[in-house]
Amino acid sequence: MPALETQLVWQDHVSLRTHFRIIALCALFSAISGCVMLERGDNRHLQPIPAALLSEMSAKGMSPSDPIMIRIHKKESELELWKRDKTGQFALLKTYPMCRWSGQLGPKKREGDRQAPEGFYVVNASQLNPRSQFYLSFNLGFPNALEASLGYTGSALMVHGACTSAGCFAMTDQGIREIYSVARDALAGGQASFQVQALPFRMTAENMARHRESPHTAFWKNLKDGVDHFEATRQPPRVAACENRYVFNAKDGASLIPGKACGKIEPDPDIAPLVAQYQASQTAKFVASGSSIASSSYRLADGGMHPSFRRVLKSVGPQGLQVATSGDVEISRPDAALADLYEEDR
Repeated sequence: MPALETQLVWQDHVSLRTHFRIIALCALFSAISGCVMLERGDNRHLQPIPAALLSEMSAKGMSPSDPIMIRIHKKESELELWKRDKTGQFALLKTYPMCRWSGQLGPKKREGDRQAPEGFYVVNASQLNPRSQFYLSFNLGFPNALEASLGYTGSALMVHGACTSAGCFAMTDQGIREIYSVARDALAGGQASFQVQALPFRMTAENMARHRESPHTAFWKNLKDGVDHFEATRQPPRVAACENRYVFNAKDGASLIPGKACGKIEPDPDIAPLVAQYQASQTAKFVASGSSIASSSYRLADGGMHPSFRRVLKSVGPQGLQVATSGDVEISRPDAALADLYEEDR
């Protein structure tokens, strides 16, 4: 992401006595220089969760301190915010339209490739950035252990505000304001970190069939396995890695090392039957539907944009979209955003 970010370490979580210690992590990217700081007294990072969202939480048996999980779908340009409810399982709280992501479908592999990442990431309080030049943000922690073992490079891959992206997920200021506040309060409530699942598309049997000729198919099948573990249990899976792939809910995950041989992996006996049952049911539904899905190619200029923002961009242009997103920033590559098309959508 071609931006200078100042990381801020959260201390003592969120309360009236919360204070911050700024650690300068200014990195130079392209033509931008100097750290972007908040004006004195700017407390955007302390804004409370909106009343309407709090009401929705309450209706779903959730509280601000309950743990969260985030799931991102590139093709659909959507971010899902999940939260643990009173049953102890995670339920969908809200789905946010994504204003911009860049690159193609597929994983990020090197610095400067404009790819938004795909994989399983862990975000803790130190990765929240209240002083982002894109309003608010949090760092995904790319490269994770698996990606580092594969030699992938990149830094400051964020979920942030505004509507511009060079490897990040831009949610608009309004969107990131809500997401940030919910994440902040969950971490303040005792959650040590939350999982982010960054995915190419919704990992359905139909979508896997549609993209079966992609060079990323094997990687996406591995991602789908992790998604299936979540769908079967409604708990974020425990993630480890070995032999250049993710391993989910292994009985002894501590013995797995990225890039090393997996050996004999024993699945968690309490979880494996649930996952197998879920996968079998999904396969049966797909077969029973009788769907004949042609393989599709993704005809993409550069990244994607949710249809709701694309409609605004078409009708009022980039300047009007800036107003709509409440961010006084450039809309990155608007022509490319409008050209975000799939073969099956034509």
